[in-house]
Amino acid sequence: MEQGRGDKLMAITRVHVNQHVIRANAKNGENNPVFTIKSRGKNTYAHSVRVIGEMELVYAPDDPLSCGAKVWIETKGDIVVTNDTTKEITQ
Repeated sequence: MEQGRGDKLMAITRVHVNQHVIRANAKNGENNPVFTIKSRGKNTYAHSVRVIGEMELVYAPDDPLSCGAKVWIETKGDIVVTNDTTKEITQ
């Protein structure tokens, strides 16, 4: 984490597409959320993700995330996630 405004620590949030869920949805006719938002040691799953603020798109095939993702978005901004009927700000 890095020092942010004032004394507030700003965590990096990572968003990636879970291709295993995409495959399972296609195979089983389901509509489970395919986006995974990783922040502060917690995972949130969503159908839609909106980043408020700066972000960086990362491709790291030689250094994937612990879940195996090789492409993801990193941000210190707020994230708004949408699941079928709910909206919440996760950071």
